[in-house]
Amino acid sequence: MLEQVLAILMFSLRTVPQRLGSVLTAVFGITGVVMVMVGVLSIGEGYKKTMKASGDPAVAMVLRSGADTEMMSGLSRQDTRIIKDHPAIKQVDGTPAAAAELFVIINLPKRGTGTDANVPLRGIQPQSYAVREKFEMLEGRFFEPGRNELIVGRGAVGQFEVELGKEIQVGANRWKIVGVFAEGGGVAESEMWTDAGVLQSAYRRGDTFQSMYIKLEDAARFTAFKSELIRDPRLRVKVMRQTDYYAEQSRTITTLVTALGAIIGTLMAAGAVFSAVNTMVTAVAARGREIATLRAIGFHRVPIVLSILVESTLLALAGGLIGGFIAYLLFDGFRTATMNFQSFSQVTFAFEVDAGLLAMGVFYSTVIGLIGGLLPAVQAVRSPVADALRSE
Repeated sequence: MLEQVLAILMFSLRTVPQRLGSVLTAVFGITGVVMVMVGVLSIGEGYKKTMKASGDPAVAMVLRSGADTEMMSGLSRQDTRIIKDHPAIKQVDGTPAAAAELFVIINLPKRGTGTDANVPLRGIQPQSYAVREKFEMLEGRFFEPGRNELIVGRGAVGQFEVELGKEIQVGANRWKIVGVFAEGGGVAESEMWTDAGVLQSAYRRGDTFQSMYIKLEDAARFTAFKSELIRDPRLRVKVMRQTDYYAEQSRTITTLVTALGAIIGTLMAAGAVFSAVNTMVTAVAARGREIATLRAIGFHRVPIVLSILVESTLLALAGGLIGGFIAYLLFDGFRTATMNFQSFSQVTFAFEVDAGLLAMGVFYSTVIGLIGGLLPAVQAVRSPVADALRSE
């Protein structure tokens, strides 16, 4: 049976040049399906990768009890002092690696469009650098505490009208950009940082903060650390791992993009299936007498069906590989910005076309090929041999 399948398949493939137009229509139809589907899903993968890179399981975030985001939170100076005294916090040069921070949203024009976007402006303390071990200064220098100076993430530089040495108007004050930093590809690269005390004064926040970032001596101590802070009668706080916080932040956008990709992929796949069916029906009709001759000289129906299915699958597989390759060239690493629906600020990220998405695209194309070849294969062996042999 295997020999019969191979013999019929080789015969079919040799006739491809005679039906090249219909074959290319099917292949490139599937190419388009896979390219678009992988391209759309790469948005969610890139966003999720950015959020994942932002988290450190040894870093805890402390917000006000009941707050889901930094924007909704508020901590007093007394709260931050109590939290910093906890023995589970890592000591760096004799100082607890714990930083109280502010988070506000400012409007800046997007690069190349002129439209305004919500950009995060974070007020930090000197200990913030110790908490974020992936921090790296790329250009310029650190801002000087007490002055209206900013450092900006490299993602923000690529997407918004900010650059080293430029002055921008924020509220009633002008601020000078003195440095550009990286933070391991995480969401912090979408932000602008300044001295927390200066930001408190500029936005009339008094002596309050919105969150605390804390580096634990051991990530395994998080559960005990969380339990002790929550039980402390002096505090009303919510404690979570930084990884969990950013995973929650990414859930809305990844769910939306995945659903959108599934809808687009399904609609386009329906068209690709019809294209594949049409191609294989044409191929079978053109070889009607040859197939009937094969059956008359002893070839079984099953090898004929299998050979048609294999041919259809090979064509679809070729389309899937081409589509995945084009999607990788066009989308992988493409940088953009989108809305974080939890903080209502822009997050810069790069599209991510990884091996999992490419494998999904190839699998998707294979399924389309199998479905597209099934009906023509069944029709090929159901036609009476005598009628097929008499056909022109």
